[in-house]
Amino acid sequence: MRETDGQEVNRYFIYLSYKGTRYCGWQNQPNGLSIQQCIEEALAVVLRRTIAVTGAGRTDAGVHARMMVAHFDVLQDGMTAISDGNTLTSKLNSMLPKDIAVDKIVPVTNEAHARFDAVSRTYIYMLTDKKNPFHYETVYRTSLRSVNFEKMNEACALLFEYSDFTSFCKLHSDTKTPYCRIFEAGWSRAGDVWVFTIKADRFLRNMVRAIVGTLLDVGRDKLTINDLRNIIEAKDRCRAGMSIAPEGLALADIEYPEQIFM
Repeated sequence: MRETDGQEVNRYFIYLSYKGTRYCGWQNQPNGLSIQQCIEEALAVVLRRTIAVTGAGRTDAGVHARMMVAHFDVLQDGMTAISDGNTLTSKLNSMLPKDIAVDKIVPVTNEAHARFDAVSRTYIYMLTDKKNPFHYETVYRTSLRSVNFEKMNEACALLFEYSDFTSFCKLHSDTKTPYCRIFEAGWSRAGDVWVFTIKADRFLRNMVRAIVGTLLDVGRDKLTINDLRNIIEAKDRCRAGMSIAPEGLALADIEYPEQIFM
């Protein structure tokens, strides 16, 4: 707990999931509906004052989240005090649209930051060549007839050797540093769906979709594994493959140090 203008303030983490198809992304935008806007508006109604939320990252338009985390501050003035996170979670879920769900709200230390305190993030990208109405808008459908997933997994091993991923960063983005540490990267199969899982300490704008698009070029023999090495070392986005469509991408997990939780 800390004080702001003489008033006590507590900080909370809100865990949520969403289907990003009809949103302009996580972050508020002047000309589109964002996930952040929906959460802030719902909190404002329930807590009866303006509440700003800070997300752990920014998912782009059409990208989903199985887990997103954000933090917000609440004045403990009797009117807005949160006595039960489960009750607040239930109230928010009754107000939010069907494609956004709050999982839990937990108290954290007042210095805890949803973005800067995250020690890792995990994304998944899902591909299939089978038509399935239950995969609509969440699994990207494309021809996989000539794709060599074993070769793509061999190529994934290169990602652990590098930390500068400029070649997979969206051009003209506001990224301050191109450096990331990748802890896990690889393809696995779940029925008719191929799942690419990648875990890192941070990600650049558009990075996962650019990596997947480039790996598919490797899997289709348009690029060799050594070509991928040259692309990474070139530090040039124009050398890498096209970014794949957003609908197969989802933020799957975010990890934090235990000491920030109350």
